Amino acid sequence: MSRIGKKPVEIPSGVTVVFGKDHVVTVKGPMGELKQTIDRDINLEVKEGVVEVIRPTDQIRHRAMHGLYRSLISNMVKGVTEGYKKQLELVGVGYKASNQGNLLDLALGYSHNIIFEIPKELKVSTSQDKGQNPMIHFESIDKQLIGQVCAKIRSLRKPEPYKGKGVKFAGEVLRRKAGKAAGK
Repeated sequence: MSRIGKKPVEIPSGVTVVFGKDHVVTVKGPMGELKQTIDRDINLEVKEGVVEVIRPTDQIRHRAMHGLYRSLISNMVKGVTEGYKKQLELVGVGYKASNQGNLLDLALGYSHNIIFEIPKELKVSTSQDKGQNPMIHFESIDKQLIGQVCAKIRSLRKPEPYKGKGVKFAGEVLRRKAGKAAGK
């Protein structure tokens, strides 16, 4: 049995979880509402204060989805109560970020600026403190969406291993390489 799948998801006060007949889970909380479609073979039991994920058999497919849907529901519950935050750091000379609403303007060392449209479900802000690298701050209730957007922005200029220039997550530890050995 899946260790993660058999662990019940606790529902905090102020959060409602509804499992419909069309296999859609709706989680409402103080910060918003999220929906997720569940596989038709997996069932949910919403009891007083907990949600349990139940799989019909021990097939490999059912075992794989058992823990997956438990984690997705847990992330939804945490998202509508606390929310998620991520920060990206721009390391490099001349790298800049600014935003106007949900349009992010990035200067990443290319011949042109990159205009990136952020989904309306995310809140984005940028900061540039003196002596610090430019930062991009994201807030959302959807863990999947915030991770996907951050990964897409990071892929525009991945950190390189020699000087560490590029877009990286705040606090990310990069594997650095030694440069060329000195001449004679």
